[in-house]
Amino acid sequence: MVVLNKIYTRTGDAGTTALGNGTRVAKYDARVEAYGTSDELNCFVGVARLEATGEMDEALSRIQNDLFDLGADLCRPDMTADKDAEYPPLRMVMAQVERLEAEVDEMIGNDEDEPKLAPLRSFILPGGSALAAHLHVCRTVARRAERLAVLLASDEDINEAAVKYLNRLSDWFFVAARVANNGGKDDVLWVPGANR
Repeated sequence: MVVLNKIYTRTGDAGTTALGNGTRVAKYDARVEAYGTSDELNCFVGVARLEATGEMDEALSRIQNDLFDLGADLCRPDMTADKDAEYPPLRMVMAQVERLEAEVDEMIGNDEDEPKLAPLRSFILPGGSALAAHLHVCRTVARRAERLAVLLASDEDINEAAVKYLNRLSDWFFVAARVANNGGKDDVLWVPGANR
C-alpha cells in the first residue's frame, strides 16, 4: 500500500530524484524520461476517458492501471536484484501484452466477410470524433514512451515485457481510434499532395 502523507519533500530541489530502489539520479536520466513519459501517457488516457463510454471506458481504465504498473517497473533498475529484494518489485508480465493483443483482435473482428473496421485505403489523419482525436494523441505518446524505453534498454537491463507492452499499446490506440470513428467509416484520410 502506498501512503503519501507529504507531497513536497524538497529532496529534488537539486535536480535529482529517487528511483524505486532508492538510487538518486538526475531528473533528465533516461530511466526517468521513460517512466515520466508513461505517466504523461496515463494523463492523456484520462483525458480520452472524458469522451469514452461503456467497454471503451472500461478498457481505458485497465490501461491506466497498467501504465502505473509500467511506471513502477521502469522506475526500478537492476532486475538481477529482484529475487533478493525485501519487497519484490512490480514488473509487467506477458499476460498484459497478450490482453492488449486479444482486445485489438476483438476490435478488428475475425470475420473476413464482415470485419468490424472498414478496410484502410490510405493513411489516417488524427481526428474525426473527439474520442478518436484523443486516442491518436495517446498513440503518439505511447510511441514516444516506447522509443525512450528502447533507448534505456540499449544501456540498461529492463523488462522485455515493458517494451512489448508499449509497442502493442500504440497499436491498440490506433485501432481504438478507428472504432471511435464509427468503425473507421468516419476516419479522416490523408490525400497525398492535396494542397500542392
